[in-house]
Amino acid sequence: MEKRWVKASDCNAETVDTVAQQLNIDKTLAQILVQRNICDFDAAKDFFRPNLDHLHNPFLMKDMDLAINRIEKALSNHEKILIYGDYDVDGTTSVALAYSFFSQLTQNIEYYIPDRYLEGYGISTAGIDYANEHGFSLILALDCGIKSTDKIDYANGLNIDFIICDHHLPGDEIPKAIAVLDPKRADCEYPFKELAGCGIGFKLVQAYAQKHNLPKERYLQYLDLVMVSIAADIVPVVGENRILAYYGIRKLNTNPCEGLRALMEISGKTENYTITDVVFTLGPRINAAGRIDHAKHAVAMLLCEVDGNSLEQSVEINSKNTERKTYDQDITREALALIGDSEILINRKTTVVFNENWHKGVIGIVASRLTEKYYRPTIVLTKSNGHVAGSCRSVAGFDLYEALSGCAHLLDQFGGHKFAAGLTMQENNVNAFADKFEEIVSATITEEMLTPMIKIDAEVDLAQIDGKFYRVLAQMGPFGPENMAPLFVTHNVYLTQHAMAVGGNHLKLSIKQQNSSIFECIGFGLAEYQNLLQPKVPFSVCYTIEENIWRDKKRLQLNIKGIKVN
Repeated sequence: MEKRWVKASDCNAETVDTVAQQLNIDKTLAQILVQRNICDFDAAKDFFRPNLDHLHNPFLMKDMDLAINRIEKALSNHEKILIYGDYDVDGTTSVALAYSFFSQLTQNIEYYIPDRYLEGYGISTAGIDYANEHGFSLILALDCGIKSTDKIDYANGLNIDFIICDHHLPGDEIPKAIAVLDPKRADCEYPFKELAGCGIGFKLVQAYAQKHNLPKERYLQYLDLVMVSIAADIVPVVGENRILAYYGIRKLNTNPCEGLRALMEISGKTENYTITDVVFTLGPRINAAGRIDHAKHAVAMLLCEVDGNSLEQSVEINSKNTERKTYDQDITREALALIGDSEILINRKTTVVFNENWHKGVIGIVASRLTEKYYRPTIVLTKSNGHVAGSCRSVAGFDLYEALSGCAHLLDQFGGHKFAAGLTMQENNVNAFADKFEEIVSATITEEMLTPMIKIDAEVDLAQIDGKFYRVLAQMGPFGPENMAPLFVTHNVYLTQHAMAVGGNHLKLSIKQQNSSIFECIGFGLAEYQNLLQPKVPFSVCYTIEENIWRDKKRLQLNIKGIKVN
């Protein structure tokens, strides 16, 4: 699919010059900093040297004092505490963090992950009943609960207290829990609003440690888990998240917890991790436990609970990931065939596909693949536990959650955010929902939104790219939403030898400009350009710059994102 190349707006030239002089860096790099609102030396110092001392006071979060007081009461009275979390990466890392911390303070503690297929997302009646039957009087819910007003009322009727640690958007009513920690509450003045669920859990244990004068290492030891949740949950890597991710990546690469170390070993990559590596290597494996079997196995691995043998547990989780890939590929193929066979689906501005036999655990992945293929808001539906469940994905700039809100009368429940959501409905509403969703999207989406965009940060000549340029660039990481790896464009480049298709659908090439060195390049999914590129014929490329490490040798490589023949 042809993509729009959109260059970032020009910055104030005087500010760019000042930043370049103050930092002694290339003007192009200074321009990128200014684009990211880093406009003076002090801001650059904070950006390039994240500092744990700049983490916010956790007691600035509304209800944090109430949460800590209730936990202290439970510990003093030897109450049973249940750590409850969602079944995805953010949820399981949250549970592992909170359980690991508080289990050092009491033996009256367990954790609970709802079954994806029997209980569904969020706080379940079954989970509350389990707590009631086993004598738990306090439930600490992580990465869920902000919309569970009815479930919290049910728990209150059983004299079970809840502390909610969530990061999703609240509904019209805040649940009547003992404490509700969520920076997105309208009445919460916490300075940073974009923490992941595990980040909220981290702030909770930080608050407890701070109040009780425990060593900082008692909570900083969990930075690798927090970073994994930040990466996998696709939250903005700015502000407090960037500090947590920066130190979390460092810990992962130097001294990871045993569960993550085992997962790294079984994945075949044990060092030099980036946020992207976590997203594509560790995240899917942790997620696979809940998609194919039960997410409690992921928590057990992270906690090294199987006779201390996290490697054995990671082998099992890795096998679940392999099984997940098979489901993913089969269902994607069936969904593509379904769309291709339907003239109606092809001509819509949305994609809604339904098959009652598809595996619920992978429909989110399939929705992402269909969005990538057709680039329009996409919902994949399947039958689960007596109703229809769906996973939804959006395109850049379009508010999916708002569109679903317009279909609320046809849904049993829904939740999520602008770019991803989940829902349930009755089967007899599927067709009406698909039509209503199409109607709302068609009325509000623009043609530009339906064309994938490559946002280019700056134009450079290849001769500008050297070791110093890359070293400064690398310090802008860790990269992620709102701090993406800078994307460059270079015009009038030439092949130094014929381009090659590798790995089935990828493109390998070597390029140069008149006065530059030769750069090796890889273009994932760009093999279609192989025959369009010929020696002596100039073309343009947009790309990120990365360091390729092979047999302990490092060299700069361009990761091609787009090609245009001049």
